[in-house]
Amino acid sequence: MHDDRLQVEQRLDRVLRERIRPAVHADRVPLTAEVWHAPGEPVPVAEGLGAAYAPVAVGEAWGPPWGTSWFKLTGAVPKRWVGRAVEAVVDLGFGTTQPGFSAEGLVYRPDGTAVKGLHPRNQWVRIADSATGEEEVTLYVEAAANPLIAGPVTPFGDTGTAPTAPLYRLTRCDLAVFDATCWDLVQDLEVLGQLMHELPVETPRRWEILRAVERCLDALDLDDVAGSAARAREQLAEVLAAPAHASAHRVSAVGHAHIDSAWLWPLRETVRKVARTASNVTALMDDHPEFVFAMSQAQQLAWIKEHRPEVYARVREKVAAGQFVPVGGMWVESDTNMPGSEALARQFVHGKRFFLEEFGIETEEVWLPDSFGYSAALPQLVKLSGSRWFLTQKISWNATNPFPHHTFWWEGIDGTRVFTHFPPVDTYNSEFSGREMAHLVRNFQDKGAARRSLVPFGFGDGGGGPTREMLARAERLRDLEGSARVEVERPADFFAKAEAEYPNAPVWVGELYLELHRGTYTSQAKTKQGNRRSEHLLREAELWAATAAVRTGFPYPYQDLDRLWKTVLLHQFHDILPGSSIAWVHREARRTYARVAEELTGIIDAAQRALAGTGPGTVVFNGAPHRRSGVPAGGAAPVLPPVASRVSAVERPEGGWLLHNGVLQVAVDGRGLVTSVYDVAGEREALAPGRVANLLQLHPDLPNHWDAWDVDAFYRNTVTDLVDADEVALLEGDDPELVGVRVVRSFRSSRVEQTVALRAGSGTVDMTTRVDWHEREKFLKVAFPLDVRADRSTSETQFGHLHRPTHTNTSWDAAKFEFCAHRFVHLAEPGWGAAVVNDSTYGHDVSRAVREDGGTTTTLRLSLLRAPRFPDPETDQGEHVFRYALVPGACVADAVREGYRINLPERRVPGEASVVPLIAVNNDAVVVESVKLADDWSGDVVVRLYEALGGRARARLTPGFEVASVWVTDLLERPLRRGGLELALRPHEIVTLRFALPQRGVGDATA
Repeated sequence: MHDDRLQVEQRLDRVLRERIRPAVHADRVPLTAEVWHAPGEPVPVAEGLGAAYAPVAVGEAWGPPWGTSWFKLTGAVPKRWVGRAVEAVVDLGFGTTQPGFSAEGLVYRPDGTAVKGLHPRNQWVRIADSATGEEEVTLYVEAAANPLIAGPVTPFGDTGTAPTAPLYRLTRCDLAVFDATCWDLVQDLEVLGQLMHELPVETPRRWEILRAVERCLDALDLDDVAGSAARAREQLAEVLAAPAHASAHRVSAVGHAHIDSAWLWPLRETVRKVARTASNVTALMDDHPEFVFAMSQAQQLAWIKEHRPEVYARVREKVAAGQFVPVGGMWVESDTNMPGSEALARQFVHGKRFFLEEFGIETEEVWLPDSFGYSAALPQLVKLSGSRWFLTQKISWNATNPFPHHTFWWEGIDGTRVFTHFPPVDTYNSEFSGREMAHLVRNFQDKGAARRSLVPFGFGDGGGGPTREMLARAERLRDLEGSARVEVERPADFFAKAEAEYPNAPVWVGELYLELHRGTYTSQAKTKQGNRRSEHLLREAELWAATAAVRTGFPYPYQDLDRLWKTVLLHQFHDILPGSSIAWVHREARRTYARVAEELTGIIDAAQRALAGTGPGTVVFNGAPHRRSGVPAGGAAPVLPPVASRVSAVERPEGGWLLHNGVLQVAVDGRGLVTSVYDVAGEREALAPGRVANLLQLHPDLPNHWDAWDVDAFYRNTVTDLVDADEVALLEGDDPELVGVRVVRSFRSSRVEQTVALRAGSGTVDMTTRVDWHEREKFLKVAFPLDVRADRSTSETQFGHLHRPTHTNTSWDAAKFEFCAHRFVHLAEPGWGAAVVNDSTYGHDVSRAVREDGGTTTTLRLSLLRAPRFPDPETDQGEHVFRYALVPGACVADAVREGYRINLPERRVPGEASVVPLIAVNNDAVVVESVKLADDWSGDVVVRLYEALGGRARARLTPGFEVASVWVTDLLERPLRRGGLELALRPHEIVTLRFALPQRGVGDATA
């Protein structure tokens, strides 16, 4: 019987491939083709339509990498096709690549209206459902010669390095009769053949299907497929009509096209990708009223609105009809590990607001299938944005521990829970294959308690979306014995049913850590630094502009700030900020961050000058949420008279220097390595005996897969300590309050300059590392071996912190050998701790070792640089500057304060005025994250704050202006309840307050 089964399967495969599929478009006539090759970047549609075209023949080459060619296709429907369905079939030279990763096209009518996209699995354009004969046909195709980006090293990721030879050849451009019966036969046989293959051999249903398929193939005349297709289909009717079992798993199918906003293509190409996909799905909806398509990422819809208004009009039409469903509630599908607190909140603010303003829709499901791990701060942000549900897929990529649930309640750092689903199909690009359907049923972790899951179907990553073939499969699987039941429906319908079915689902507490792609915390350092700097500049721009608006009538730059926020949010997309895009993307990102910094600095400077007044003095502005140097948090004061220096540097007989400021004593040896950091008040040495800090360590870094994405645990097996120094000398300068040592090191092809410094009265050892980096496939870290027995690390995340074990008791603990933290990591034992704070670093690791003296060394390392070669062969090459500091004797409150300090340096402006903060808080456990004017241009002051230390906190707020009313709002500044100036917060609770002023008119808007 095995041989019989195998023969039928092989026979089916060949007959489908060689006879039935070609019969779908067998009767055909060629179209006349002409071409115009656009110079340089893509051109507006009108320019493409009006260009001077030249004849082109099938087989001719076109398209250098990233080029655009416009094809004009003309012809006439033959008289003999009267009453037949007619389609144009166009193959741009797609080959067998997955849609979205090679040539793509968008078809236009002569009036410039977009019709639909073309890709390897969607090559048809409907001309007539029932031809009248002799119809004139004119189509234009905007063809993109996007290269297939493949590793391990590729020059195709940037126009400056890509070769110029054409990549593709025009393979087919015909008018053809669409034979619906042959097409239906293909769908019948594909669904049954795949289902048959997945059913267990001993299952009678498998053999019923096999015999029906065999009868179908026997009934098919291979010399007249079109004439015998209907007779062949009759042999399958009975097995296709057999209903599913009552206990069958239920699948909610949601059309989708996960489109990376940038990845193996630049942002400008994504603008075109979303237009192609939206054109495809809206056209498909005309023929399939049951079809529902979910699209996330407000940015992508904004691109369609801006660049393809006629496509956007179709989208709005289908949104109103309930077929096109905006989901996600975020500006882009961002990374959620590295965006700062306010930035992650603004992802929801700008995403949700776009959907509300454009479509009147309150999105309730947060749709993040492909990000590289999920912050434990997300559940609270989801709820505060007005959403209810969360969907992810990427956790299926865990390399060590399979995630134990597919439907569960996810609890964040503050205790908020959100109902979450993780589709067991293990893809967000489902094609409704038999393998996928069988896998999701076997894979579903919550059997017995729940029996419902969601399947996002459609070509994605590079776009394309669902096809008519996928809808045909879904229809056949709606109620088919041996398969899960499939129903195409909206995500909200799935979530409502799933939550009602499984209200007592298990709870997962804390982050959803992805046990893969850990290198994304470090790759493309300049992109990450640009993000961190932009976040803090945005904080200051809003703070000082709002303060100046309330105090002086300064014109608050609403539109500029809105635009700049959206630019920064776009670049937090989960292949830009993580450093996993092609060179083109990161080259553009660096330029964009520079422009953002320049513009925000201009806003800050103008607002501070308006506040500082006139006079010969200097005013110090403190944008951090904690008082420092005599300046209140969020305020400003004239510079205080200098105090006598309390710092010293003494040369050591054995080489190096001893630095002292009365708070800390730091020893630097002749190699420029920190050998001692003594906490005077704590009477305690911070470093482990015999170990050195600020130690640069170099590892080989060649992961098994996914170069820019992954760091594999075996990298730690080999390490080189960079201890040789070219130069060790005292820092030179005229600052009497600062003392330090400068160290120069050379290694391999690179050079490093480090400084170790103490400032008068400071409890931190400030360090700067400047690297001229020219390594390949290497990993650079800096180590701090601390004399502390810490069983867990405390890492800052958005609006709080989370704890991770420093041991490897379980496979779950061991898998977190590289983790993400924001401005600080803190290690402590009862009575004493230490923190390392940074201005631009995200990747960290912590390890423990027991010494011979019985003590424990807990080593914290910051990940500074990598050098992966795919997808950007030049990743991180060049100059970088990293600033970080060791804070001995620190509690978590100290770590929070110093983390803000290093990221928000004081600013000095000419003038003499003191500036009272717009809002003051009497408890340092309650941190003000943002101060701004309300987004509705009302002039109301909005303050977002949170409990930062992980405990309950009470605080009194003191506004620096007259207040008419106070409201607690959601993230979108919509009132939830009356508020007041006395707050009681639970651990890590976020509160947004809206203060109305007695008189309107402050902060008049500017463009």
